[in-house]
Amino acid sequence: MDTVKVFYMNEQTVPNNQSLSPSAGKPLKVVESWTRLGFPIELQSFKPLEAAEIAIAHDPNYVNDILTCKKVNGFNNTSKDVAASLHYTTGSMVHAALHALNTGEPTSSPTSGFHHAGYAFGGGFCTFNGLMIAAMIARVNGAKRVGIVDCDEHYGNGQVDIINRLNLTREIPHYTLGPSKVTPDNAEQWLASFPLLLQALFSKCDLILYQAGADPWVNDPYGGRLNKSQLYRRDLAVFNFCRENNIGVVFNLAGGYADQFQHVLDIHNNTMVAVCNTYMNQDEFHPVLDDGPILKRNYVIDPSTDDSHSQ
Repeated sequence: MDTVKVFYMNEQTVPNNQSLSPSAGKPLKVVESWTRLGFPIELQSFKPLEAAEIAIAHDPNYVNDILTCKKVNGFNNTSKDVAASLHYTTGSMVHAALHALNTGEPTSSPTSGFHHAGYAFGGGFCTFNGLMIAAMIARVNGAKRVGIVDCDEHYGNGQVDIINRLNLTREIPHYTLGPSKVTPDNAEQWLASFPLLLQALFSKCDLILYQAGADPWVNDPYGGRLNKSQLYRRDLAVFNFCRENNIGVVFNLAGGYADQFQHVLDIHNNTMVAVCNTYMNQDEFHPVLDDGPILKRNYVIDPSTDDSHSQ
């Protein structure tokens, strides 16, 4: 493996969406950062998903209402640009997942805005659940069991809703960091136990979908658990597990609300460093581990609630 395949097309970015969350505009910024830093990536085009394909994990009426802008999306608006991008954000995740399934290679879908989207609802900046859509389409294409490792700061209530509604608990094992009791004080203990958790839940999977959230960062205004070094080691744990167990993995983006967006980019850059270090023995790339100043927290969000903000 000489390059990391990154499933990106400009249509999956909405640069001017007005929202507290930067997720709609993040794909381009992250890809530009990876390119500027010289990571060995190879951009891949793909076919956007049709409404019927999205509806594999969602109520068809909900899908139609979103795509025709009759219902507000996860950003609580009816932007036609956001609606158009959803074909591509979900398509990116699906095609990255299928490539990882078919080759066993790590791949990337630089997308956010999935895990608060349930069967017939969106919220928290999430409209369609690309994680669940990708998992279910991967199963149609031969995967018996697809694991979702959701390391966004908040509760992945969208996956829980769809998995329970469609009775997919066995076929799609799911871990969501949100409700866990990880704090800065016990973060090292959690990191030490994380590989054991992965082994227990996902060792029999044919594919792993890894949501490498940036908002668990200790200085994120919506986060507060792990420093950048710990986030990097979190990523290494997932990729080492997948490599050692010969399981294909696709990682996407999530979370990240720091006022200085470079901190968010640092964390997503570090995930790519972890991929290169794990699979390609690259020694020229090093993670950025400077956490910077502690930010004043003006608000607190309970990550166990369904309306927690995330990407």
